[in-house]
Amino acid sequence: MTKLILTPNLPNADDVYADILAAHDGLAFEESAALNARLILILANHIGDADLIRDALKEALA
Repeated sequence: MTKLILTPNLPNADDVYADILAAHDGLAFEESAALNARLILILANHIGDADLIRDALKEALA
């Protein structure tokens, strides 16, 4: 199992954050929530490690 990375690990993180925010421009709350859900499921599938995803959920809830 891969260990969850909790230190900065994304080059140009501010640009990626801006891209995520831009994707939500003009969306209603429900549409924005649906976009977030789809993105989470796509990235979870890409990660492909249920234990790692559970660790991330624990960190996000803390």
